[in-house]
Amino acid sequence: MPKEYVDEYEPLLVRGIKDERRFKLPNKSLLLAVFAACVGGTFQYGYNISVINAPTKYVQNFINQTWMQRYQTNISQGGLTLLWSTIVSMFTLGGLIGTSVGGTLSVKLGRRGTLLANNAFSLTAALLMGLSSTAGSFELLIIGRLLSGMNAGIALCVQPLYLGEIAPTALRGAMGMGTSVFITGGILTGQVMGLKEILGKEEYWPILLSTTCIPAFLQLLTLPWFPESPRYLLIDKGDEESCKKALRQLHGLADSGDALEDIEKEKNNLVGFQAKKPWELFSDRSLRWQLLTIILLNIAQQLNGINAIYFYADYVFGQSGIPMDKIPYATVGTGACECITALTCGMLIEYLGRKVLIMGGYVLMSICCVFFTLTLTFQDFSPVFPYLSMACVFAFILSFGLGPGGVTNILTTELFTQNTRPAAFMIAGSVNWLSFFLISMVFPFIVIGLQQYCFLVFLAVCSLVVTYIFFVVPETKNKTFVEIQNEFQSLKTNKFCSSDGAGTILLSTSI
Repeated sequence: MPKEYVDEYEPLLVRGIKDERRFKLPNKSLLLAVFAACVGGTFQYGYNISVINAPTKYVQNFINQTWMQRYQTNISQGGLTLLWSTIVSMFTLGGLIGTSVGGTLSVKLGRRGTLLANNAFSLTAALLMGLSSTAGSFELLIIGRLLSGMNAGIALCVQPLYLGEIAPTALRGAMGMGTSVFITGGILTGQVMGLKEILGKEEYWPILLSTTCIPAFLQLLTLPWFPESPRYLLIDKGDEESCKKALRQLHGLADSGDALEDIEKEKNNLVGFQAKKPWELFSDRSLRWQLLTIILLNIAQQLNGINAIYFYADYVFGQSGIPMDKIPYATVGTGACECITALTCGMLIEYLGRKVLIMGGYVLMSICCVFFTLTLTFQDFSPVFPYLSMACVFAFILSFGLGPGGVTNILTTELFTQNTRPAAFMIAGSVNWLSFFLISMVFPFIVIGLQQYCFLVFLAVCSLVVTYIFFVVPETKNKTFVEIQNEFQSLKTNKFCSSDGAGTILLSTSI
């Protein structure tokens, strides 16, 4: 065939190969590896967020009884609130600590090794919380929640790394959605376990809080059967044979060659580079836009109003005529709604792309903020408005799960290469946990001051994020990590070119 025909049709052939790969189902071993990583990882994060809500009154009674036994007097209402707030907030502090060490551990112990070692925190936490009632010590609950938070922080940092690195390029988004699916699955499971028909009675609350050991044991039994991240084995450890073996197990013999070639290209691109520390990313001008993107997206994930929606949910359900003793079942419905949406996002992400989903999610959330503000304002004008408010609650949760809830972690994986990715997750996780802490501290005052108009603040946040993503963030679907990195460099090059003709040369020499 003449060379000019080859040159003309080669891009079409390459595109056709990519399209063919896009529709190929993942290897069964890869799906099982995702389950093994997630069940003891982000599933526990979601579970520990929701499971603490059901026994609130019972734990407060336990604190009061313990205080009476020790000091022969009832604890003051302010003291009780302080101790309960401490038990709940320790989870956030632990998450921040876990995130700050997760990236370092993932480099030293490996992705899989860190996930396995992380279960020590979960098992210790389950033991302490389970024994707290018998020992008559609410201090054990505080320590247990701290350790649960550390487990969640490490998992949120390391698990997306592992999923992003074991998945083939064409399935990276779908496999990465495992993080979001298992978080929502954990939230839903915690809500169900807290129902009175299961472990929601007063005498069972220590058992309920100690059930966090179950997913830890499941991971310890299943994850050792699956390999370490192939990228970590080849790029970080230089172990080509183990990398090939891991790829054959995860991708199958037919597809392992292409995956190995992709990893080798990234390795060659990083020759001479060491794994970077978080503070080194801030001084690297070539990563400025990627770093700004993950910081903004992780702040927005906590400040977009999803916490406010859950805060208002019980009030809205009550106004809609649902009896108080039935509201926990309606709350389970919100958890199921978010879980189903995460699964839907996992099926759509490789077809629609990351940018469309996350922008679409924020646009729908903006619309919901407007309607929710209106329905809450006119709540007493007509019996129809409480039902419209309830529809807004579910619509907002669906919108969050469709985009921001799942895509944010995937973008953190995809916008960085092997030597910067662990540090990027440490920064993203720290920002996320700090934002979580900030919103939990400030939100009650926002609600008191603005009431239902607080959703106008969240409307502004969602609108600003949509604008930023539209102009700055490229589509990463079906692109290798190196291609995504080069696209960001092209973005910088264009900006330099438009302001200074010498900018391109400066940029290329700095890289």
